[in-house]
Amino acid sequence: MRERIIRGIAGTLVLISIVLAIYVNINWLFLTAFVGLNLLQSSITKWCLMDDILRKLFKVDN
Repeated sequence: MRERIIRGIAGTLVLISIVLAIYVNINWLFLTAFVGLNLLQSSITKWCLMDDILRKLFKVDN
């Protein structure tokens, strides 16, 4: 369940940053790059910052 939430948050951030880059400022693409780099890092190291944030936010112990 947590993985689906993380993927949903990542996808939402990418879509929002693309829309903001088109209509506000091209520098919003740095957010897209940040999300992409975090996804790549997570696939290599098996550690995800958003997973840690969700665990602390919702007090999940597993």
